[in-house]
Amino acid sequence: MLDNRVPALLGDVRLRYDGGRLVGESLPPPWDRRILPGLCVGVALGCTVGAAVLVGLEGGTLPAAALALAAAGLVGLALRLESRLGRRRFVLHFRSESLRVEHLAWTPGATRAELVPFDAVKAVHMVERPGPRYALVVEYALEDEAPRRAVLVEGVRPAEGETLHRVWRMLSNAFGLRGAGLAGG
Repeated sequence: MLDNRVPALLGDVRLRYDGGRLVGESLPPPWDRRILPGLCVGVALGCTVGAAVLVGLEGGTLPAAALALAAAGLVGLALRLESRLGRRRFVLHFRSESLRVEHLAWTPGATRAELVPFDAVKAVHMVERPGPRYALVVEYALEDEAPRRAVLVEGVRPAEGETLHRVWRMLSNAFGLRGAGLAGG
């Protein structure tokens, strides 16, 4: 691993080798996509305050209900937008021969992590996406379960094709999959 340098960036993921581990973290989404959920929550808060004020006024029940419903809809929209940001991280632990796949959320309790032994990985796929863009997807099956997939890298441009193949070979060799060739060759 030290001789075969890891590219610093591939698609939407920043890669680094850290003492027996390969760490890949997705880059933060553009500022407009990051700010939109917070903006929705802020407007929802304003609607909630407006609804509370209207409840105290005579004949303000119907507009207050409409504002409260709009606030609830905006919070739902904010949660949906936040879930689509697609932040993720993966860590290959070479010593313990395991892959940890994490889907990050804005609240620490909502982060999902899964530990996959190298032996459970069935394939590493290079998937073509519209645009044309490419993704690096790991397919695995844990103890008599249906095969699952985890996206490791998304948004790889055709110009990064050689780097994509290099990382694909490196991952395939790490998982002990056949047909990848030598990682250096």
